[in-house]
Amino acid sequence: MSASALLSVLLAVAPTAVPSNAVAPAAPASMTKPAAAIVTPTPISKPTMTKPTTPATNDKTKSAAVAAPAIASTAANKPVANKPTEKKSAAIEKVSAEPAAHEPETLPKDLPPYGKERSLPPIQIVQRKLANGLTVWVLPRADGPPKIHYVLSVRGGLAADPPMQPGFSSLLASLLKEGAGGRDALRIAQDLQSYGGDMQADASVDGITLSMSGLASNAAKIITLLSEIILQPTFPEREVELGKLNAVQALKASEADPDYLARRAMGRLVFAGHPYGRIQPTQASILAITPEMLHAEHDRRFRPDQALLVITGRIAPEAAFQLAERVFGDWRAEGRAMDATQPVPTQVAPGHVFVGRDDSVQSAIRIGRIAIAADSPDYFPLQLTNAVLGGGFTSRLNQNLREDKGYTYGAGSAVGAECAGGAVVASANVRNEVTGATLAEFMREYARLGSTPVPEGELELTKRYIAGGFLLLNQQQAQVAATLADYWLVGLPPQTLSDYVPKLQAVTAAQVQAMARKYFSPKDQSIVVVGDAAVLPQLAPYGTFDPQ
Repeated sequence: MSASALLSVLLAVAPTAVPSNAVAPAAPASMTKPAAAIVTPTPISKPTMTKPTTPATNDKTKSAAVAAPAIASTAANKPVANKPTEKKSAAIEKVSAEPAAHEPETLPKDLPPYGKERSLPPIQIVQRKLANGLTVWVLPRADGPPKIHYVLSVRGGLAADPPMQPGFSSLLASLLKEGAGGRDALRIAQDLQSYGGDMQADASVDGITLSMSGLASNAAKIITLLSEIILQPTFPEREVELGKLNAVQALKASEADPDYLARRAMGRLVFAGHPYGRIQPTQASILAITPEMLHAEHDRRFRPDQALLVITGRIAPEAAFQLAERVFGDWRAEGRAMDATQPVPTQVAPGHVFVGRDDSVQSAIRIGRIAIAADSPDYFPLQLTNAVLGGGFTSRLNQNLREDKGYTYGAGSAVGAECAGGAVVASANVRNEVTGATLAEFMREYARLGSTPVPEGELELTKRYIAGGFLLLNQQQAQVAATLADYWLVGLPPQTLSDYVPKLQAVTAAQVQAMARKYFSPKDQSIVVVGDAAVLPQLAPYGTFDPQ
């Protein structure tokens, strides 16, 4: 879901003043995606990952990730070993399943009934594969604005970066548009503006995606510019050096952010030893990048047989295929295709990490564990389970920790489901003096969700909330194109767009309870706390915390 977010989801579960889960868990890849700049402070899509945001924020995928906010580690620091504690912590042993004080409020009796639940209509995708292996999906639209949208994704993202070059894909994606064919960066920007368009380049854990849109009357000019950027990037040395400088500055800013530190540490725990756990750059990995490296990695990843082109808007299918053939028909795959990312282990021993931050007045808490790939049969039940637990303002975690206890401005949880695996991560930033008490409430809510069926009213309201957000997000044709590309990257079929709401509605309370026992058992959770060392005594009941 580039609603990656992993990654972009997990991947960026940073609670804000008023957290509300990204309403389009359907964008696995991308609801969750990391931004094109190598590192930016995270504000959570990829239908792949459901992440909490403020109402005014809609951070796609990726994103993980969507991922990817992404949880990540750096090559400069060795991952903390995942080692089971010798005995279960006293606090987790004592976790009770008794209900929290806050229960959903009963709506006034005089309100009109809810309208009939709707899903997106069946999508009419015209599919074709060019002779060179490029997959093309066309979604024509007769109504709406006179615009056209192109989205091209290639497999091979942050997880495909060389071990000593974490975060490489982000800089590769951002520099594609800084010079291509006979156009420099300024000419590209000017031409695109003259077409009435815009452009975005993102790297997620599983791929790189370029999006370009403009007036339908300029459809041929826009796709020609897109093809030049995809096939003929020049990576000018001056632009590369400037991109590296900006990336280093962004990294330094991020490393002063406790939420970034918490996500990075959680990535080391949850994805220890797997490429998904090393998707954030280091200063050394950024500074080592050269134009030659960018050209070589571009040639390795940008192959027509590992790419998807989605075209939506005011254009007839045959006209769209003719344009695609004209500008991409001569694109040829060279050499051997990249190997697929190995699956994430299904079991990882929980670990505990404390990241010291002197004089911090808050503790940034992350609780998480390994979970599912996007194509898992648990995908829809887990999305709903997470929504009940921490997927919005009225979710149990937020109502407990914010509304009832007043410990935080916001608490939530997210699912990151990518191509090779994923994770579930909950988060809150709380006052120092209630750090231990917050962990106790997290564990209590986890245990309650697995031991007691969710009441029918609460379950139905949660379903409506997620479905409504999903439909709202995907009413724009540009977002539909992006969502489809995200699905393709993480291995979901395109019909997921139409199936999402019906499959979500079919999830039962028994399934939610089963998902809670499977993925939210207190004893299986890794814990990260970033804050002042004065809070360490409060963590003692939960196990031994390795310092970082």
